[in-house]
Amino acid sequence: MAAINAYRMDGLGNDFIIIDRRENSIEIKKNKIIELGNRANIGFDQIIFIEKQKEDSYPITIYNSDGGEVSACGNGARCVAYLLSESLNTKKIQIKTNNRLLNAKIVGDFQVELEMGKPLFGSEEIPLSKKIDPRNVVLNINNQTFSEGFCLNVGNPHIIFFGKDYFKHDLKVIGPKIESHGLFPEKTNVTFADVIDKNNIKVSVWERGSGLTKACGTAACATAVASFSKNLTEREVYIAFDQGSLKIEYDSNKNIFMTGPVSKIKKMDISI
Repeated sequence: MAAINAYRMDGLGNDFIIIDRRENSIEIKKNKIIELGNRANIGFDQIIFIEKQKEDSYPITIYNSDGGEVSACGNGARCVAYLLSESLNTKKIQIKTNNRLLNAKIVGDFQVELEMGKPLFGSEEIPLSKKIDPRNVVLNINNQTFSEGFCLNVGNPHIIFFGKDYFKHDLKVIGPKIESHGLFPEKTNVTFADVIDKNNIKVSVWERGSGLTKACGTAACATAVASFSKNLTEREVYIAFDQGSLKIEYDSNKNIFMTGPVSKIKKMDISI
């Protein structure tokens, strides 16, 4: 086995292994990602590769712990931005995913703001398997009706259900069934959201390909956009997870900004 250098970071408990391959090509096969991602092993929500710089941006490649590649990870992008800012001695970093350019800015001690771009609401953009109103989705799961689901894409697909009653359901049981529902050809992230007031929402998230997660940046963004669109909250809202909150601003130009903490950088070696 070969040992490679890596970094462990997290955003509110949403944890990542980050591997820098700007200079050295490092390949990790899907079965190895799954093995490493298991909590009985190293364990992580996502593994993220930093690719060679292209013009002024730093591409990243993201895999969930189930080995599937994904297009977005808000907390992971914030962690990568902080890691790069430390090595490059700069406060501003541009991250490139396979479908978006994300502008990051270090705004305080271990505080990173990320411009996520604009949400997508079309059935084909989310995507959904049929043309329906994505702002009022009804699903039947385990002989139970889940109504008024709000679907959108913020770099990856999400569905959000608002209301205290949804927290009565076991998201470990319901989450994977909604994630893999036939309406979602690329599967979906699932959020149960309780609006506390016009500027605060409490959430629980089942993350596509990773499972029940301590935090999810794109879910926070999707929830903020959905809640404002439903006239439940203002444009600026705090999304509360178990270990803290992310501030989300959905501005008048329909751009999403996410600000929150990242952990210290922990260097480590992993065997592949």
